[in-house]
Amino acid sequence: MTQTHDGPGAAADGVPPPPQSLATGAARKLATTTKTPPATRETTPRWLSRMLPWTDVPGGAYRVNRRLTHSLGDGRVPVVRVGTDHRPLPAGLRELALLRGADEGSAAGMEALTAVADAFTQVRYRPGETIAEAGSPADRVLLVAHGKVRRTGTGPFGDPAHLGLLSSGEVAGGSALAGPASQAEPWAETLTAATGCTVLALAADDFAALRDRVPALDALVRRARNGPRPETNRLGEAAVAMAAGHTGEPVVPGTFVDYDPSPREYELGIAQTVLRVHTRVAELYSQPMDQQGEQLRVTVDSLMERREFDLLNDRGFGLLHNADPRQRVSTRSGPPGPDDLDELLSRRRKSQFFLAHPKAIAAFGRECSRRGVMPGTARVEGQAVMTWRGVPLLPSDKVPVSRAGTTSVLVMRTGEQDEGVIGLHRTGLPDEHVPGVSVRAMDIGDQAVRRFLVTAYHSVAVLVPDALGVLENVELGR
Repeated sequence: MTQTHDGPGAAADGVPPPPQSLATGAARKLATTTKTPPATRETTPRWLSRMLPWTDVPGGAYRVNRRLTHSLGDGRVPVVRVGTDHRPLPAGLRELALLRGADEGSAAGMEALTAVADAFTQVRYRPGETIAEAGSPADRVLLVAHGKVRRTGTGPFGDPAHLGLLSSGEVAGGSALAGPASQAEPWAETLTAATGCTVLALAADDFAALRDRVPALDALVRRARNGPRPETNRLGEAAVAMAAGHTGEPVVPGTFVDYDPSPREYELGIAQTVLRVHTRVAELYSQPMDQQGEQLRVTVDSLMERREFDLLNDRGFGLLHNADPRQRVSTRSGPPGPDDLDELLSRRRKSQFFLAHPKAIAAFGRECSRRGVMPGTARVEGQAVMTWRGVPLLPSDKVPVSRAGTTSVLVMRTGEQDEGVIGLHRTGLPDEHVPGVSVRAMDIGDQAVRRFLVTAYHSVAVLVPDALGVLENVELGR
């Protein structure tokens, strides 16, 4: 028989012996618990706020003066969808060169634009189908309502050349409306559906017939054709007359630099909340940590997160909504690849950083691995980040991801000196807590609750269009 020994003091019937020292549960009654400040999962690195240079706006508004620009048309036309049908937004048709002078505020102008919008017909194409063939008559204007269209042409040695992509809202063949179909010039490129897409088309003959039925439209087109055409540079700005490479004593042309008569003004946006703290809590339970101070710290941190969101997504001043249409490009194949980021970099000077959702950066890394390309790394403010062509890719979960799994990648040049993107705020506020954020004591109500008005003023300005570029239709699920 084997005997067991349960140690000294063990009872034979299994009853635990009485304690011989103070138990830990009782000891904790006399001990001081080590605590942490309140933590929050909402806090992010807020790279955009950190990388933007901030300009003080004492007057509450910031005016961006630019050189006079004569818009060339052929920009993006907004498309609205009702059920399965697409239709161009009438006011957006002013992006077409012939309709540029339409006044949407007048009855005649809206009549002309609405008639043109109603005349478009909808055509759907499967991936790989040809929409327009190079060399065939360009007798219609095409508006991409949904999907992506690949533009291809012939290179200098007869080989196929990729000329880019058209995506939602972009126009091809805008000059087709200038004359009858019999005088239409041939398409200079082939348009092929890169994805399943919906295209809105308006034939030149239908447009001519529409002019006969709508006098306001006919008058608008005649005015656009016969009006003076100002001299512009390749970017659409009013040209500066000059002479170069001459000999002898020719007359040197005179000139002046004209300014935009209606410069944009950015008014500071606002984010506010009322913080409530009971006086009993603030006075009795503020050791070892200040309850009121911790409440304020977390509230201001949430306000800064909202500011970061607004800088990207606000409908009025947010960067995603204020990028110039000519600075928006679509991915070639869906996921973000080296070719796509190179296209973004090639459209501006001195790009300083990319900003993308972390999933988009991961998708770019996978695409690099698939191609056998190794992106670089760099340290930005002490943190290691991925780079492409020496430009850091900074993560931000404030860049939205659609339900279909698509997102955008931004690239920008910053600073007033470089005519880039700058942040706007107001400093020197009464009861300023941090630059651009004030915390003002309001009152103590009948329930002994002290209230504080927490306010943040902010905006962001793009000084010239090429300071900001956006890569659109970035697919994350490939």
